Amino acid sequence: MTLSILYVDDDDDIRHIVALSLGLDPNLSVRVAASGREALEIVDTGWLPDVAILDVMMPGMDGLEVLEHLRERDAAETLPVLFMTARGRAADVADYRSRGAAGVIIKPFDPIGLAQEVRDLLRASS
Repeated sequence: MTLSILYVDDDDDIRHIVALSLGLDPNLSVRVAASGREALEIVDTGWLPDVAILDVMMPGMDGLEVLEHLRERDAAETLPVLFMTARGRAADVADYRSRGAAGVIIKPFDPIGLAQEVRDLLRASS
């Protein structure tokens, strides 16, 4: 079964690395967005991923705001969302989870192990 992922990050280099890393797994399909607004537009076209991975710190609309907007959409109300961030203190992670994140991936991440980390976080949250 292929797992579809929407990855959202304003940093071109990180977006490219994540797409390449996840793309190494033949059972993952990845779409990327450069901003929260672009991610919402993708979802509003009717494409809903199995999971969204959101950078926390983005200009204009941060990952937490994107999550709030996703929850306002019936189709994405229960969409699992993972945050990717360099802010990995226990208090930060607890805050993200309290806001509805299924898990948190800490930057810098292991590109080779990223696909498995995504699967493990999804499994732990269900």
